[in-house]
Amino acid sequence: MIAVVGSLNLDLVTPVPKHPVPGETVLGGDIAQHPGGKGANQAVAAARLGGQVSFVGRVGDDDAADIMLGAARSEGVETTHIVRTPGVPTGRALISVDPAGENAIVVSPGANSRLSAADCEAAADLLRRARVTVLQQEVPDEANHAAARLAGGTVVYNPAPAVTGAVPPPQVDVLVPNRTELAALTGTSVPATLDDVAAAARKLTGMGAVIVTLGADGVLLLEGTAQLHIPAFTVRPVDTTAAGDSFCGALAVALAEGRTLEQAARWACAAAAISTTRPGAQPSLARRDEVDAFLARVRLRSLRRPAAMRWMPPSPARSAADGGRLRPGSARRPAEQAPAAPAGGR
Repeated sequence: MIAVVGSLNLDLVTPVPKHPVPGETVLGGDIAQHPGGKGANQAVAAARLGGQVSFVGRVGDDDAADIMLGAARSEGVETTHIVRTPGVPTGRALISVDPAGENAIVVSPGANSRLSAADCEAAADLLRRARVTVLQQEVPDEANHAAARLAGGTVVYNPAPAVTGAVPPPQVDVLVPNRTELAALTGTSVPATLDDVAAAARKLTGMGAVIVTLGADGVLLLEGTAQLHIPAFTVRPVDTTAAGDSFCGALAVALAEGRTLEQAARWACAAAAISTTRPGAQPSLARRDEVDAFLARVRLRSLRRPAAMRWMPPSPARSAADGGRLRPGSARRPAEQAPAAPAGGR
């Protein structure tokens, strides 16, 4: 079972010819309304891929709350621990998407900012039973730290959106930042090359494995002294809004099913790639049969054109004293590799 502790936002999405600069007004296309929020997106992503998912979060006492709760339940996400908050609006995200599929996002947290350590304590039994607990930074630190402390399984932490000075919970087993979030966590400039990414990520490996999502450049996986670059699957992107959330949800499912960290990251790259080929956040998230069919097609192509990759030997397995939550030797030698696509934009 997977527990997701995080945000629920109603996304308001507008296509634009280009993103405005400060002081500029840009005429966009027709606005669309979709369920979203990093927590909700990751929960739905995991549920569509076959995960048994329960959610801990807050919504307001408004029509948007009904939309968010209905959308989660319709996807099979268990909502017992989503609390209505009187007198507070449900979170909103204002999203513009340009012709290249790149997005700009402003989030109004609303009820998400009221999620507390007490809310997590109320869900303690759920968190202790979960094989994987997934966290993000669209809710207060106190809630994330409480959830990580109560978690009985692997803790996956997506430090998004980037918050300078944010401190991930010490119980984190797998940290999943993008370039911008990595820079915020390490106090460095945004890394431009793989070597820059690796150098910055090395500063964070003391808390567990680090998977840096690099959009069209794939992902970089570091665990102990092991380092692995997984290239991105080649697709034609339409909207990258949910790529990072799709990756995290898929990663959680694969880890809950007992896959190694490398296997989980490869599978998550495929789910993320599919999500970039259609608009919207939750509407773009892939289902398991789609991922399986996508990978089958890629494997056929790889028989004719094997992909190159860089590999370093895995580190020794983590002991129980280190937290013991990751499967031993989770960074294994490469399995069958396929040419690859965007693992995560945001």
